[in-house]
Amino acid sequence: VVYEQEGVFIHSSCGKNDDQDSLIAGVLRVIEKENEVIVDWRPLDDTLDTSNILCAGKDSSSVVEWTQTPKEKCSRGADRPSSYEAEWDMVTTVSFKKKPHSNGDATTHANGESKWSFLFSLTDLKSIKQNKEGMGWSYLVFCLKDDVKLPALHFHHGDSKLLIKCLEKHVVLNESPQDKRILLVNSQNKSLSQSFENLFDEPSYGLLQKLKKDPYTVTMGRFSKVTNYIFDSFRLSDPSSQRRPPSEMADFLNDAIPGLKINQQEEPGFEVITRIALGKQPEVSRREPVSAEEWAKNMDSEGRILNVDYIKRLIFKGGLCHTLRKEAWKFLLGYFPWNSTKEERANLQKRKTDEYFRMKLQWKSVSEEQEKRNSRLRDYRSLIEKDVNRTDRTNKFYEGEDNPGLILLHDILMTYCMYDFDLGYVQGMSDLLSPVLYVMENEVDAFWCFVSYMDQMHQNFEEQMQGMKTQLIQLSTLLRLLDSGFCSYLESQDSGYLYFCFRWLLIRFKREFSFQDILRLWEVMWTELPCQNFHLLLCCAILESEKHQIMDKHYGFNEILKHINELSMKIDVEYILCKAEAISVQMMNCKELPQAVSEILGIEGSSVTPDSDTGEDESGAVLSCPTSLYQSISTPVIAANGTGDSTQQMSDTQSLTPA
Repeated sequence: VVYEQEGVFIHSSCGKNDDQDSLIAGVLRVIEKENEVIVDWRPLDDTLDTSNILCAGKDSSSVVEWTQTPKEKCSRGADRPSSYEAEWDMVTTVSFKKKPHSNGDATTHANGESKWSFLFSLTDLKSIKQNKEGMGWSYLVFCLKDDVKLPALHFHHGDSKLLIKCLEKHVVLNESPQDKRILLVNSQNKSLSQSFENLFDEPSYGLLQKLKKDPYTVTMGRFSKVTNYIFDSFRLSDPSSQRRPPSEMADFLNDAIPGLKINQQEEPGFEVITRIALGKQPEVSRREPVSAEEWAKNMDSEGRILNVDYIKRLIFKGGLCHTLRKEAWKFLLGYFPWNSTKEERANLQKRKTDEYFRMKLQWKSVSEEQEKRNSRLRDYRSLIEKDVNRTDRTNKFYEGEDNPGLILLHDILMTYCMYDFDLGYVQGMSDLLSPVLYVMENEVDAFWCFVSYMDQMHQNFEEQMQGMKTQLIQLSTLLRLLDSGFCSYLESQDSGYLYFCFRWLLIRFKREFSFQDILRLWEVMWTELPCQNFHLLLCCAILESEKHQIMDKHYGFNEILKHINELSMKIDVEYILCKAEAISVQMMNCKELPQAVSEILGIEGSSVTPDSDTGEDESGAVLSCPTSLYQSISTPVIAANGTGDSTQQMSDTQSLTPA
């Protein structure tokens, strides 16, 4: 039960006097039950006869009457379970019959008593009508998608707006252009930036009804959560029947996300990647994090970084000790230029501080009346408040409801809407900001680092989502080269679109690793080593690590999705970094690397194995990329299992970097 309110009355017209309503007191609840969200109202009368419950059934075209079978009436009798859970259990055992119903008219028994109760799924809700302000008790009227209007609920003891706020956590509500008192549910012309709603919720598998009614929004909004209900909705018959052809699933997803073409048949202009022998993945080790002493040694008297490539290599191989992150992240994210002096950086911070607070003042000075006339700003604020309230509280920096960290999250995100009003706020951005703010411990620095990060991630959040489409296609290309057999297996299970990786890519694994692990992972990725799109190789590393379990246990479409979702917080970050690096070396050492893969990794030319002495490939063409990334560094290293060697050198086979 996520919402419960007593003192919610139905004013029926069946009182003794025709001009006087009969007040029926009841309890209103919103319940998350397995695969859906239910709104339930029932009278306070404990002796309610369940043979007369009005229920908006999921599959009905009108309200139906809930009538118990004779067997159940005999078996339950006076000792019928009174607990709410028991009543829910009973829903699955009763029979239903159609009942004529309009505008909330009550069914009257022979004794003259009127028994009222109803429940409905949010997927069946069409609109909510509110009363005019200042006109007596606040009330709400629910209208279902088959135009059935349920009895008006009058809130004698509480504000109905609390219920509206609760429902907005599960559906999008928009004011009707014709009548501001009417809230329309899940309007189709809502900006696609709203479609990320509930993408990051805990695994929830009840998408069948929503998918049937609005496949586009549901698929986009909860892309990484699609489950067996997809296939059930296509089969339209016995679940044991033969599954639909994979091409139909591909057509469905392609309709949902226009332009997404992954693992399709050969098309003109596309390179077909055939099986290529990549060779064995090399052994890769990691080193200790960069220390404050190492950082200081690589800085001159004016504060310039002496050898940027060397520092980046160290960070890539081991990350940073936490005390360095506040300073080093500003360089990695591009807020501080690598060649700047300490004085230049201080002047930059001063200018950026003035610029930040001017933008913050813009939205802080907007009055309530002005905001009412600015729907975009109002929507941004609503989404931000919702996301901030869902911030991971396991980190002490964000503990508590009125925690300063949460307040700063809100203010920075609102200011970003002023900085980039066209993009504004899209759900998921707070996931990218919270680690940055935690490290910076400063509002202004966190904002400008976040701006730099969003410059990299901007395409992920654009309305057409072209960046997400491109990354999914590129990931499929890399995975096919790495393991065509595994790709073929995924395709045979209608999982070749790799949509279960959507959340990984959207917010750079933020929900897959612990808070401390994500700090390490991000700073390694920000070095932009050892190649472009290293985050795609991280995806490949995770999928390859799970390949045997998926294939050996013959996981199907449903099991693959469930298994990938349940990997969250169970992935060893050091192991995956080692494996992804090994994959990069394996691919870059391939003598016949496909052109498509070369472009994804940022390597020029189709043959990328250099001569060890000259840096030339077999055709004599000189590689445009420097070969200094993996110069031997005699430093302590740590293997993926955490064991350390005192002075093991980095492998000489790791001898090149892409442009």
